[in-house]
Amino acid sequence: MSQLVFYRKYRPQTFAEVINQKNIIKTLSSAIIQGQISHAYLFAGLRGVGKTTVARLLAKALNCQNRKANQFEPCNKCASCEAIKLGNSLDLIEIDAASNRGIEDVRALRENIKFPPINSKYKIFIIDEAHQMTKEAFNALWKTS
Repeated sequence: MSQLVFYRKYRPQTFAEVINQKNIIKTLSSAIIQGQISHAYLFAGLRGVGKTTVARLLAKALNCQNRKANQFEPCNKCASCEAIKLGNSLDLIEIDAASNRGIEDVRALRENIKFPPINSKYKIFIIDEAHQMTKEAFNALWKTS
């Protein structure tokens, strides 16, 4: 059995498990229920407040195969929820911009953006630590379509 990093082992699996983020949870849950999802979301805040966790929950809720109308919580049982939980989803690409911060990394990302989702409704990209990208890489990121 593989060892999980502490923050992944205990990462909330539903919006209800997220603490101290009522406003963002309310905003995102309303958008999910109403079907008014934006093209991009920017999660900003101090280290450890749950930015990446909430982004992953949003990805899970949007791609959940068992989520009913007027619900926003992911089921955590369907193939999509399991794949995201285990980090195996081909339609959720999480990039650490602290390590992959150059223009070549963004070019590779742009190539991947061209392809539609494989097993899910949405293809979702989470760019963690985006503030550490080079100026050239960030400008290239604006040119994604």
